[in-house]
Amino acid sequence: MTYAETLAYLYEQLPMFQRVGTAGYKEGLGNTEVLAEALGHPERRFRSVHVAGTNGKGSSSHMLAAVLQAAGYKVGLYTSPHLREFTERIKINGQELPPDYLVAFVEQWRPLFEEVKPSFFEMCVALAFQYFAEEKVDIAIVEVGLGGRLDSTNIITPLVSLITNISFDHQALLGNTLPLIAAEKAGIIKPGVPVFISQTQAEVAAVFEEKAYRLGAPLTFADQHYQASKIAPQPVDAETQRFRVKLDDAPVFDEIEVGLLGEYQRFNLPGVLAILADLQRQGFQIPEAAVRQGLREVSRLTGLRGRWSIIGRHPLVVCDTGHNEAGLRLVTAQLAQLRYRQLHIVLGVVNDKDVTKMLAILPPTAIYYFCQASIPRALPAAELAERAASVGLHGAVYGPVQAAVQAARAAAAPDDVVFIGGSTFVVAEVEELYH
Repeated sequence: MTYAETLAYLYEQLPMFQRVGTAGYKEGLGNTEVLAEALGHPERRFRSVHVAGTNGKGSSSHMLAAVLQAAGYKVGLYTSPHLREFTERIKINGQELPPDYLVAFVEQWRPLFEEVKPSFFEMCVALAFQYFAEEKVDIAIVEVGLGGRLDSTNIITPLVSLITNISFDHQALLGNTLPLIAAEKAGIIKPGVPVFISQTQAEVAAVFEEKAYRLGAPLTFADQHYQASKIAPQPVDAETQRFRVKLDDAPVFDEIEVGLLGEYQRFNLPGVLAILADLQRQGFQIPEAAVRQGLREVSRLTGLRGRWSIIGRHPLVVCDTGHNEAGLRLVTAQLAQLRYRQLHIVLGVVNDKDVTKMLAILPPTAIYYFCQASIPRALPAAELAERAASVGLHGAVYGPVQAAVQAARAAAAPDDVVFIGGSTFVVAEVEELYH
């Protein structure tokens, strides 16, 4: 098969949660363990860092990979979902998985897939782990796909684990309370393996403490030691943002630049820095210069897109993958700091989110352009507009993402702001259009 034919086979034969929702989610590690055994347990042949959380795990994973790469290590990075191309999910030192590798892997293991019938994600994890093992990476940063306890990535035993944030998302699968969701995320905690929590949250702290104590895993709430605060002011068209970081009240960085925009990165920095310090304790050589370079050049080094990504100016056009209640709170706080004549919001969501809570967060003074991504999970734009109107948000229905974006940009004056978001898949289509 060609690369295109291989992707078509995977999308058609293996259920994909990102596209179809719960029909593409297979609970448990059984299939992944069968695949891993058939492959000779590649997950045991490289060192790793495991990253879970509701929001911030993608940014944190990319920052860790960038710093380790800047320190001279060969770094694997596994994240999901992809924005533009499947190969974005699996990288080594910022280079995406070669398409030919995917073709050969699927060709070799197709009989096994048709026997085991794994989900799309289970196949992706097996592919990533095999690739990292064959390429002999020094370390891999492995981002959890969904939850933690039953996530396919959870067959690894990492050097250290990171849990970034707990908020409401995927309640149908993870639970309807924050402690229940935290318990699923805490499933990545392994016996004796250090675990760091980026944000102390009173509602769920005891969940992590109990699990870590029971497994003898050293637990640290990173933000109780590292304090990161943004240095203002920052121009709206800046390429980096500056933070001041203290460790137990002693300066670590009076000023450090982070190449990912969005003030919410201050919640991710403590966990990232704590993980890097623990890796140093375990023997990794990570000089300050590498930390500075990695954080400043994270997008260039890893290819990360979609986090407060500026894709146009005059008017300023920004997209962000925040796609749940907590993520949108951070986005709206960031929007509130901008100066503009009028705010235009291109909005699309998927149909398994708590849409009402998400909409209640958004500013009623914005003009809305309702759309839907080209996936089965997308909530129809007309239905989204009806729900939005019920909470005082008004605009027009455009259907396709491209049509909504074009309308917003055409209507916006040079001193306006256009924001595009609500769903990773909306941002994915925008990234494909403008990059």
